Amino acid sequence: MTSAWELLLPAASAPARARGRALQEALRDAVRSGRLTAGTRLPSSRDLAADLGVSRGLVTDAYEQLTAEGYLRSGRGAGTWVGDAVRAPRPRARDLAPRSSGDLADFVPGTPDLSLFPRSAWAAAQRSVLTDLPHESLGYPDPRGLPRLRSALAELLARRRGVVADPERIVVVSGVAQATALLAGVLHARGMHTAGVEDPGSPQHSALYASAGVGTVPLPLDGEGLALGPLRASGVRVVVTTPAHQFPTGIAYSARRRAELLTWARSVDGLVLEDDYDGDFRYDRAPVGALQGLDPERVAYTGSVSKSLAPGLRLGWLLVPDWLADDVVERKRTTDLGHPALDQALFARFVEHGDYDRQLRVCQRAYRERRDTLVAALAEHFPGARVTGIAAGLHAIATLPGRHGPEERFLARVREAGVAVRPLTAYGHGGAAAAPAREVRLVLGYAHVTPGRIRAGVARMAQAV
Repeated sequence: MTSAWELLLPAASAPARARGRALQEALRDAVRSGRLTAGTRLPSSRDLAADLGVSRGLVTDAYEQLTAEGYLRSGRGAGTWVGDAVRAPRPRARDLAPRSSGDLADFVPGTPDLSLFPRSAWAAAQRSVLTDLPHESLGYPDPRGLPRLRSALAELLARRRGVVADPERIVVVSGVAQATALLAGVLHARGMHTAGVEDPGSPQHSALYASAGVGTVPLPLDGEGLALGPLRASGVRVVVTTPAHQFPTGIAYSARRRAELLTWARSVDGLVLEDDYDGDFRYDRAPVGALQGLDPERVAYTGSVSKSLAPGLRLGWLLVPDWLADDVVERKRTTDLGHPALDQALFARFVEHGDYDRQLRVCQRAYRERRDTLVAALAEHFPGARVTGIAAGLHAIATLPGRHGPEERFLARVREAGVAVRPLTAYGHGGAAAAPAREVRLVLGYAHVTPGRIRAGVARMAQAV
């Protein structure tokens, strides 16, 4: 309200004969522009006149004139208010967040089922934390994260992922994206200006390294993981990997390749960044332990709750080798002064009380059922289709028989039928091996699609082609 009255000051300083007319026009403009919104109570004529240094009669005349025009409304003893006759358009913020395409079945990978978010358990944890959290914990946090959460994460990751987790080397971050950006900035400052990335792989990795001034070199895969020959020939000393469940091909790095990758890192005094984006979700056996557990000084490990709870929480972790820890913590400090303390305390309690383990079990059951449904639907509607990659994660690779190609025509027909899919070629950096000319390879995300919509979507896709 104060800023709106300031608009009237030029009118109050107008020449005496024009002052009343100027005040009326300034009030009209304030209402039309939305600076004075419908329902706003105006000061009394006496108070506004005193604030503006004009006569009370001038303000009374302005109020009466604008009331007659419908800009204001008043009642005996009830004061003067901005009327409802003029509805100034209010600026609205655009929402640039990614949204579901709205198709019959959206198989684009990368999203969990957000309806599985444990609202009741989360609300209970929030109430408890708000009740018990000491006042001092709401101050600027340790840039590494609250000690309580780092201790809880160390126990969780050691137990579930086989990580060598020293709480002093855990940094709480806003997700894998921030972890990657922090690490890229530190490596660039140390003179490492190029990193290797899997091809095919996540486009996010190259973009995040580029934002820190680090270039990327696409490195091909073979049946066991990152191909060692091209890696050695590239000259890089840093490589980004997804060894537990490679994205997007769905393979798990073999034990031999994991050992060879660490041998390479030691030989070049290098570093492996392990993106363990969905390592908890394995459906045919216990998940393979993290690569970091084999050599904590050559592997930086990162993960988040984006696939297990919700990406909107923006909560993750980064475990760094001792020789990088101080630099990463200092960069985190100068970037944002630490992750929100209340969110950290809430998640710490969620982990400590077993709620996070329960949530992982719920997701595992749901996602296993959806993967099984997808495999069965593909077998029914696309005889001869192959689903490759391990039974894990939130997506699968489906290779459809040659009669359904070429890929461009297939994708166009499926899109027209209202089914959203993403081909494997969309994740290549230019060097990945192409599929045979008439073969179609799709990366099908299923975690966010109900079994019924999975069956309907695959059936509609088959009808379209």
